Amino acid sequence: MRQFKPRKTVRARELRNAATPAEKKLWPYLSARKMEGVRFNRQVCIGPYICDFASRSRKLVIELDGESHGHQIGYDQSRTRYLEAEGYSVIRFWNNEVLNNVEGVLTGISNCIRNMPSPNPSREREGI
Repeated sequence: MRQFKPRKTVRARELRNAATPAEKKLWPYLSARKMEGVRFNRQVCIGPYICDFASRSRKLVIELDGESHGHQIGYDQSRTRYLEAEGYSVIRFWNNEVLNNVEGVLTGISNCIRNMPSPNPSREREGI
């Protein structure tokens, strides 16, 4: 019988309930499709990783990095490679960017979404 790896949903729920100040500040701007009409979820399990914010429909992950990420560069790089191999684009912001310049972070996210190819491109019309 095939063994499945346990999902990290319990840990993801714990992280949602203990959000960082930066996550708490950014979430109201991303929730309820407020950012370019794109649906985001918090603490999303993708493979072995839990991502801060993710849009499955747009295949976009937003990561907020604190001080500890300065010491785990290799881990973050391998995580990003995995997510990109799964078809996701990953954008990262430092916590202090969110806390001190949320407008700039929102502009960066909006620009990223606008520059992504459409998830459902329309078919070309035949016979034109």
